[in-house]
Amino acid sequence: MVFSTYDETLEWIHGTLRLGIKPGLSRMEKMLELLGNPETKTKWIHIAGTNGKGSTLTLMRSILELEGYRIGTFTSPYIERFNERIAVNNVPVSDERIIELANRVFPIVEEVAKTDLGPPSEFEIITTMMFLNFAEYDEIDFGLIEVGLGGRLDSTNVLTPLISVITTIGLDHMEFLGNSIEEIAFEKGGIIKKGVPVVSGTTQPSVCKVLKEIANKNLTTIDFYGQSFESKKIAKNKFTFHNQNQEFIDLKVSLNGDHQIQNASVAIQALLVLKQTNILSLSNAAIYKGLSTAFWPGRFETIQGTPNFILDGAHNPEGIQALVHNIQYEKDITLLISILGDKDYETMLRSLKEIKNIQLYLTTFDYPRALTFEEVEKIAKQFSIHAVPNWKEFIEQKKEEQLHHTIYVTGSLYFISEIRQFLLAHNSASN
Repeated sequence: MVFSTYDETLEWIHGTLRLGIKPGLSRMEKMLELLGNPETKTKWIHIAGTNGKGSTLTLMRSILELEGYRIGTFTSPYIERFNERIAVNNVPVSDERIIELANRVFPIVEEVAKTDLGPPSEFEIITTMMFLNFAEYDEIDFGLIEVGLGGRLDSTNVLTPLISVITTIGLDHMEFLGNSIEEIAFEKGGIIKKGVPVVSGTTQPSVCKVLKEIANKNLTTIDFYGQSFESKKIAKNKFTFHNQNQEFIDLKVSLNGDHQIQNASVAIQALLVLKQTNILSLSNAAIYKGLSTAFWPGRFETIQGTPNFILDGAHNPEGIQALVHNIQYEKDITLLISILGDKDYETMLRSLKEIKNIQLYLTTFDYPRALTFEEVEKIAKQFSIHAVPNWKEFIEQKKEEQLHHTIYVTGSLYFISEIRQFLLAHNSASN
């Protein structure tokens, strides 16, 4: 045994972050081969996309759990604790399991590092731990797997799923995925496998064309939102859904924001496709209740208090556009945002500044890819917004002012994670 405590285990895992993002599947394939190919021993649903991956996964998980299935999930990033990334029926694996998995994987990582393939990255290590967990430790009926970055060369793309889901596609991670939305679509479409059906929430004609071509080459079908299936909003968080064979009236989705109606529709269609092929059972009751009770922290989540805070991890231009759509008609908006340095902050801030009566505050936080405060000051001056040197002091000041309107917090999900923990701890101390 190499690791005996949880802290030293995480120190090793996170210490490999310095190796950065290393696209390609060769290291994953070698590690999994040395472990007996655990990725082949579970039934998978694979989910890619620029935005909506986590929400769609959550909605599918909630429905399948209510149908009585035992569901494993692999998500990123985590909001409260690292263990959330590998969970069964929304219960994260234990600290002891993380230690055990790391001890199983460590010698494999060392062996691969000595080859021409080079040392595996943090995400590759975590992904390998996940595959091993669901193959040998936690028996599940289905695993819902969220792509980390892109699709074609993502560490998770060593699996062959029952169905591939591609939520939305936008201009994000362009340094890795390409300079046009069509190039990014090609990378996301890399999760499409021969004979495996595809469901997608993408609506842009050029993107649909790219994905359709990939599906045709793989001799499989692809269902697009707005074509094979669609939804119609009838009230806040309520909608109707129909495809060529079925209709659901007066559905309610617990996740806030109009974009969640589209995510819910993608989730429903993907599960209906699996039902049609007799891979799983699916009752109408599970669909209705699963959508209405699903919970995903940090996605338009309200933290009650004085003032109330709404946290939304809108970490790219498309996510910000969805946020703007949902709040643009509210009065006197106060919004705190922190953006990673490699994101398109100019487009994001321009979109937010289109909202009337918005007080916009830009800050930073302790994370390697976060903007420095010098950069925050420069950007704030450029856009005539407020620079916040310390977000904790900002929140404490707003609480002292006893404001009775909502404060929005958005940007990086890593930032949202820190804010959320701070607010919940603050509320707990106050009670």
